[in-house]
Amino acid sequence: MSSASGMPGYAASSAPTVVIEPSRGFMDLDLMSLYRSWELVYFLAWRDVKVRYKQTAIGIVWAVLQPLATMLIFTLLFSRLSGMPSDGLPYPIFSFAALLPWTFFSQAISRSGSSLVNNAALVTKVYFPRLAIPVAAVLAPIVDFVVTFAILLVMMAYYRISPGWPLLTLPLFLLMSAVTALAVSLWLSALCVRYRDVAVVIPFLLQVWQFLSPIAYPASVVPERWRLLYSLNPIAGVIEGFRWALLGTAMPDLRLLAVSGAAVVVLLVGGVIYFRQTELTFADVV
Repeated sequence: MSSASGMPGYAASSAPTVVIEPSRGFMDLDLMSLYRSWELVYFLAWRDVKVRYKQTAIGIVWAVLQPLATMLIFTLLFSRLSGMPSDGLPYPIFSFAALLPWTFFSQAISRSGSSLVNNAALVTKVYFPRLAIPVAAVLAPIVDFVVTFAILLVMMAYYRISPGWPLLTLPLFLLMSAVTALAVSLWLSALCVRYRDVAVVIPFLLQVWQFLSPIAYPASVVPERWRLLYSLNPIAGVIEGFRWALLGTAMPDLRLLAVSGAAVVVLLVGGVIYFRQTELTFADVV
């Protein structure tokens, strides 16, 4: 009788207890947990895409209207009225090729900057790598990018522009754009949890950043003495790379691209470390 009654107690006491705790070391980034959660990243990104166009009248067409409208405005203001040079290309396709990576970059930051706050219920109730949220928010605009890229191909066919071998480098510039967006988003999303003002600052930051990037103008108009400082803007190298890969403009300066790449690496490593250290307080603050 005693052995029979003792069995349940023995089984309960021998059951393993799993305790999940975040890493606490300064450099213990635990990035493998994010890799193991790739399915979660995929579903979060796909959810963002569906929510964005849910119950909209024209759906994915909105992804095309924004860069097209911006291209028309730039063409009127900078080409027709001010005579801005366009590296010997028709100005509409010159500006649209730059708006392609910029739109992806700006949407990625806009969505991921407040992504932790928007997913507060998920952050406070379920354990998962918090990095998955901004990473998914950065990946979601790829759907819009693909649709817009198809419009650019139609424009290239209309203007009879055929890309050469530099087209093979296009994925590298797209990757650089995504990594830059992720690096910035890690800082902004973590800061937004504690300071909600960040969500208000992001649109202003992107507006200023847009005019500091060679979208409406070629990088060649930047004075030589400012080129090194200008190269610290990594998206500038991405835009010039897109034009070179797709439209056959001058090849970007490799030294300036190296400076841009180094700036992105520093920003990304610092962002990951800061994000992981502040992650400990997300559930309490958000």
